[in-house]
Amino acid sequence: KCRDMEHQLLCCEVETIRRAYQDVNLLNDRVLQTMLKAEENYLPSANYFKCVQKEIVPYMRKIVATWMLEVCEEQKCEEEVFPLAMNYLDRFLSVEPTKKTRLQLLGATCMFLASKMKETIPLTAEKLCIYTDNSIRPSELLQMELLVLNKLKWDLASVTPHDFIEHFLSKLPIHMDTKQILRKHAQTFVALCATDVKFIANPPSMVAAGSVAAAVQGLHLKSLDMMLSSQNLTDFLSQVIKSDPDCLRACQEQIEMLLETSLRQAQQHSISSETKTVEEEVDLSCTPTDVRDVNI
Repeated sequence: KCRDMEHQLLCCEVETIRRAYQDVNLLNDRVLQTMLKAEENYLPSANYFKCVQKEIVPYMRKIVATWMLEVCEEQKCEEEVFPLAMNYLDRFLSVEPTKKTRLQLLGATCMFLASKMKETIPLTAEKLCIYTDNSIRPSELLQMELLVLNKLKWDLASVTPHDFIEHFLSKLPIHMDTKQILRKHAQTFVALCATDVKFIANPPSMVAAGSVAAAVQGLHLKSLDMMLSSQNLTDFLSQVIKSDPDCLRACQEQIEMLLETSLRQAQQHSISSETKTVEEEVDLSCTPTDVRDVNI
């Protein structure tokens, strides 16, 4: 009888990804200061397009980054995976001249590594190859993985904007439910910044602070507490990250402009998609996330 009950309980269990509970002891100023010191070690070169790369230009990075973000979203990856993968990609391109034909292979490899670092069940090489419309083979990806690891000196524990978001949220006078919505918005802005070449030179703490400030502004939370007014919040966060308030304000404005542009493009894409004929829609790829070989 006990065995039957045990069997029923096992059958009823829902398979979910196991996560550790958040350790509030890590949300202290000592940890924050350590991260602020460490983040400089993981910054890519801001001018690698001019000084290192012969073939790759900013718009190519944008194409590959957009594809990488789509794959991460389709695969429901952890929020940290995409910004971390972009950090690997930028750091690699800062030191290694790369042919444009190998840029998608590099993007897939960086997702592969970031997924291993942050996922309970990482993306497989085979799955990533499918997302390139099989333009690369698993053996090529594994070979590229070793090259990337070598060029990054096996130092993959990069500090990303996600590491700072929780620290900032813990310091703001916001209810838990509101905090959850704010976190989601800030994470979306961080991902958006990772696709845009203008944010390469910005430290992760600056991107995180700008994203949180933009999210507070967008959600109209300033009415909840005077501290959340635009001026006060910028001053407060700039003190936390030891930055100039004007620099942080400029970063926040850049994020808001990027969001505006992205929303406009999404609307235009939506309108053009709706006007497609039935014949055109039949030709659409039925593979995951409209799987494609990024042809640059």
